[in-house]
Amino acid sequence: MPPRPTHRQRVFDDIRTRIASGELAPGAKLPSLAELRDLYGVSDQPIKRALDDLKLLGYVEGQQGVGVYVADSPPGG
Repeated sequence: MPPRPTHRQRVFDDIRTRIASGELAPGAKLPSLAELRDLYGVSDQPIKRALDDLKLLGYVEGQQGVGVYVADSPPGG
C-alpha cells in the first residue's frame, strides 16, 4: 500500500492540478490563507510550505500582505 501523501503534498498537488487544468488561470488570485485552511482542513504550516514550493517552481508568485497569484507563465502552461 503506497504511503499517504502529507498535508503539504496534498495541498501542493491540488493547487498545481487546478493551475494545470486552467481552473486557476494565470493572474488569478488564490484564496487567502484562512480560506485555504478551511478548504483543506489543515493548519497554516502545510499550506505555507506548499505555497513556498509552488513559488519556487514558478507556479505562483506573490508576497505577504498582497496575496498569492497564479504566475503569468506557470510551468506547462
